[in-house]
Amino acid sequence: MAVDGRHKNANWEISNPQGNCRSVGHATLAILMDIRDELQTLNCLLGCPNFTGIPETLRQIAKHTRTKRKYTKGPL
Repeated sequence: MAVDGRHKNANWEISNPQGNCRSVGHATLAILMDIRDELQTLNCLLGCPNFTGIPETLRQIAKHTRTKRKYTKGPL
């Protein structure tokens, strides 16, 4: 099992405890993996029927909450 050493959703420190600078390549890779995780989360959300049904739900709410027109007697 691989160890996840990218410090997901955390602030990056420029140096390690020994005072040496960390590799920019490792930081870049970790950032790209975080972006990938967020995109996968968004992809799941966008495919959810509850999410894709929001426009229709809003249309139904608007339809059912319209004020009724008041009819007045016209000239006869």
